[in-house]
Amino acid sequence: MNNQMTIQTNYNMQMELALEGIIENGNQPKKKQKKLVFQPYNNKQTMMILDIEMFVPENHVARLVDEMVESIPDEILYSHYVGGGRAPFHPKMLLKVILFAYTQKKYSSREIEKMLCENLPMMWLAGMQTPDHRTINDFRGVRMPKMMESVFEQFLIQLVEQGLVDLNHIFVDGTKIEANANKYTFVWRKSVENFEEKLRAKIKPLIQEIRKVTIEELEEDLENELMKTAEELTKNVEILEEKYNQESNRVERKELRSQKTKLKKQLKAIESDYLPRLRKYEVQKRILGNRNSFSKTDYDATFMRMKDDHMKNGQLKAGYNIQLATQNQFIVGYKLFQKPGDTRCFQPFMEKLFTSLPKVPKQVVADAGYASEENYLYALGEEKEPRFELLAPYHTYLKEQTRKYKKDISKVQNWKYLEQEDAFICPNNRKVLFKRYSKRKNESGYEQDFKIYECEDCNRLSVEIIMYKI
Repeated sequence: MNNQMTIQTNYNMQMELALEGIIENGNQPKKKQKKLVFQPYNNKQTMMILDIEMFVPENHVARLVDEMVESIPDEILYSHYVGGGRAPFHPKMLLKVILFAYTQKKYSSREIEKMLCENLPMMWLAGMQTPDHRTINDFRGVRMPKMMESVFEQFLIQLVEQGLVDLNHIFVDGTKIEANANKYTFVWRKSVENFEEKLRAKIKPLIQEIRKVTIEELEEDLENELMKTAEELTKNVEILEEKYNQESNRVERKELRSQKTKLKKQLKAIESDYLPRLRKYEVQKRILGNRNSFSKTDYDATFMRMKDDHMKNGQLKAGYNIQLATQNQFIVGYKLFQKPGDTRCFQPFMEKLFTSLPKVPKQVVADAGYASEENYLYALGEEKEPRFELLAPYHTYLKEQTRKYKKDISKVQNWKYLEQEDAFICPNNRKVLFKRYSKRKNESGYEQDFKIYECEDCNRLSVEIIMYKI
């Protein structure tokens, strides 16, 4: 009985509330509120990850790095370790970590160390190991440069075996990268040679005056002769000092003091100025080698013309010239040069490729920066049997194909040539006759042959025609 009364009371209360809602809302029933539901979340809950690899996508670049490094034979990497002592980190793990960091544009050792603790693919590659930044720097600074050549060759062999490259034809080009050096601390060969020449011109009369040395002796070893002069001056100063102390005559003492002061000035100039500068110039010339410049903050960097920046400011900056050989967008060869011009880098770069590539390419495609007589002859080979076919147009090739160039009568190439007389007909209808042969060396030391033609009139106008040895 009581239960029936309770149910009836609750029913009556609900009906009253419903009626009140209808009256308040203008005879409209009240809308039902939706319940908020979220995914379960609790970052304080203990979790266990059984396999990190399951969180790395199948097409992730980390898997490619892992596959590439695992394909390297162990002997190539182990040969750079001597054994003994504390067990080092595995070279494959360190190589994977560094290569993956580079793909993510992370180059700092501290950034790589941070990725080992925060980046999931990196943690998977490292097997949850955490080498510090010093270990990473030691590996890539000491061991990695020694093994990179053999590792790169191993990758290249795999590309050939998988049919991704065939090396029948390659494309060669160069790019300049700016060195991490102060662009205002430069040393130029011409300046060093000029300063040294002026210094030598100042030193020679001094040595001849003091020691009566011949010019031939000075030319052989000026620094040694200058050191001997300093020793002799030191002895003379000591002798004058002793005479000065023993002399009682005032006039004589004054004369001795004057002579001693003069010798001391000469000795000071030699020890604090001439010798240090002479040695400095010798060191600078040794650093320069066959280059024209270097940076004081990076001796290996050479000042070269870089490409214009966004403000069109072409500047000379300390940098390096990297030569690359590619096929199907794969880099199949590389080499770092200190020479700014691509022309002089071509032959040493190709020699390096011949030793590293599985076979010699049949065709080498390059731009006009590699076109020169010596490079064409190099491609032909000494026996005139082509090493490879060099497809590099010379600098004026495209210009010579234009209609404007072909109609330009000022160009020697457009003059009529008389083969039997070995003569040209100039625009004034005069014969330009062969006069003599000439030889000239270019900057790299290559000797070129020229034929000199001279007009029979026109104020003895002369024309040089280069003779290619091809």
